[in-house]
Amino acid sequence: MKRILLIDDNPEDRMLYRRFLGQNTGFQRIEIIEAASGAEGLEQFQLQQPDCVLLDYNLPDTDGLDLLDALNELAPPDTLCVVMITGGGNEALAVRALNSGALDYLVKQQFDRELLNKTVLYAIEKNEWRQYVARYHGELQGVNRELRDSLAALTETRQELHEKNTQLSAANQEIGARNRLLARTNQDLDNFVYAASHDLRQPLNNLRGLFDELRRSATFQDPEEAVVLRLLEESLHSLSTTITDLAAVVQEQRSPGKQAAEEVGLASLVADVLKALRPQLTATEAHVDTDLAGLPALRYVRSNLRTILINLLGNALKYRHPARVPHIQVRTYEDSGCPVLEVRDNGLGMNLDRYGSELFQLFRRFHPQAGEGTGVGLFLVNRLVHSEGGHIAVESEEGQGTVFRVFLHGEGGHC
Repeated sequence: MKRILLIDDNPEDRMLYRRFLGQNTGFQRIEIIEAASGAEGLEQFQLQQPDCVLLDYNLPDTDGLDLLDALNELAPPDTLCVVMITGGGNEALAVRALNSGALDYLVKQQFDRELLNKTVLYAIEKNEWRQYVARYHGELQGVNRELRDSLAALTETRQELHEKNTQLSAANQEIGARNRLLARTNQDLDNFVYAASHDLRQPLNNLRGLFDELRRSATFQDPEEAVVLRLLEESLHSLSTTITDLAAVVQEQRSPGKQAAEEVGLASLVADVLKALRPQLTATEAHVDTDLAGLPALRYVRSNLRTILINLLGNALKYRHPARVPHIQVRTYEDSGCPVLEVRDNGLGMNLDRYGSELFQLFRRFHPQAGEGTGVGLFLVNRLVHSEGGHIAVESEEGQGTVFRVFLHGEGGHC
């Protein structure tokens, strides 16, 4: 559930924003808190800790910029999500608001329900991504410090690695500066993620090459140094997986225009996906049953349908139950004119009463102890399905398994 704080002294405007936000914000549930003055807004902000603040510039007891400064003092660094609402045509004020820490702005009388919802959704996602990057950079810097401390006695090779790590730190600082510039110019969330995921690849490859050279050529006497190397290798692999998954999400959002649908034969598509997953299927001795007779083919964007299927099957293998061999069933059929893709497994399952509202959120994982993952797969699947007018229904029981029913778009309509 997301909390949104409306700070505006005009009750009619607050009622309008509440009505707009109550319709398809992109989140399953939201809670809206209202404040009619700056003082009341500060009080509600401290009590409720909202995920986003819609802040009107003109308030009876202060102005929006002064209140924005006060909110920045109350919130931890780089965690404040504020969308400033200004008077018509006041672009200079909007720029000042962005430079003071607002993530976006809207001009009164110049936005509708769709623009308001999109702006709030992107601001919240941008803020969550910014916090995730800060946490992950902190972990990466901690690993680098541990590596430098543990390998202090190594030869010239270690010195070269140290110098390259210094260069990587400089590259990370440059990326941070570029990200701050993107925030100030109010780029969309997908552009921000694309820059980070793209520009981190080369420093990561450099670090991976240096690490492989170190492991090949260096001699270690202290057994604890081997533990440090293992931890570094795991961190590098985790970072690489995160970057790859984020690139997949951004690629879907940045695709120019709507991709053309085509007639997709589901038997060949499922065979292609199972071939791609063959190493995981072999390693887990998984058994996959298919029943495609109810819907042997449909019109869809083939690459999107392949991404949906490979993520659902991959999750069924990744979150398998340790006490039994994975058994996965793939079925297609029509339900009231809607094509349905169903994937059923006998894996770990989950508590939907507790986690159902967070199932498709970015970076959310419910079994961190089971295999590797970043919490991006279901987020991407949900985006792809909803972009075509479909939806996903989930049934799950802890310890028993999960059923995903993907209702794809109907002919000329939504499902």
